[in-house]
Amino acid sequence: MPTFLLSCGANLMETQKQSESYRNLGEAYLAQGNTTAALKELLNAEKIYADDPFLQNDLGLVYLAKNRPEIAIDHFTKATRLKPDYAPAMNNLGTAYMAMKNYDRAISCFEAITNDLLYATPHYPMTNLGIAYYHKKAYDRSEIYFQKALKISPGFTIALKGLAKTQLAQGKTVSAISILEDGVKKAPSSADMLFDLASAYLENRETNKALETFEKVIRLAPSTDLAKEAEIKIRQIRK
Repeated sequence: MPTFLLSCGANLMETQKQSESYRNLGEAYLAQGNTTAALKELLNAEKIYADDPFLQNDLGLVYLAKNRPEIAIDHFTKATRLKPDYAPAMNNLGTAYMAMKNYDRAISCFEAITNDLLYATPHYPMTNLGIAYYHKKAYDRSEIYFQKALKISPGFTIALKGLAKTQLAQGKTVSAISILEDGVKKAPSSADMLFDLASAYLENRETNKALETFEKVIRLAPSTDLAKEAEIKIRQIRK
């Protein structure tokens, strides 16, 4: 009997090891942005051993990257069922719900992990809560969560941009500009942040500053979609 149990355990370990080798390869492709190759390897891993929470989370990330949030939700859900304390998977599940515009379900996911003291990046769900409440037009609550995220990670650009958008939505343009100017100081290479700052200048009728900042976007991120948008804005201003 003990020999049989040992044999079963050894077989399971070997199965998990084989699956993990495919998973590792899939993760490498995912890190390179090759989502098709990543999906192929991760599905191979799943055929061998599906009850791996990290594999299910990876599959969710791939489907999310492929704009298939409805499939991603299934995999993130499975990951959290296999490992209930898997905070990153719960955060990813909330992100997938946000992609589906199901903000209430997303908020439930993010709230479930905001007080997890073992989660290494609590500013992620805090920021995501800010984004979810922004889309629900609950700007006061959105602002609170963005500020909480920034208290944890002052230079977190997504939270800075989100807080500025919340201010703009409430007609607080000057406050938004101040936030974005501070953000650009902290992340001078963020073309997205510069674009938002230029747009805020334009909204505040500070045309020269807007032009100058849109031009910085083009220099910083040439031949990108963002640079093309900046060029369009510049042409509109100079008409």
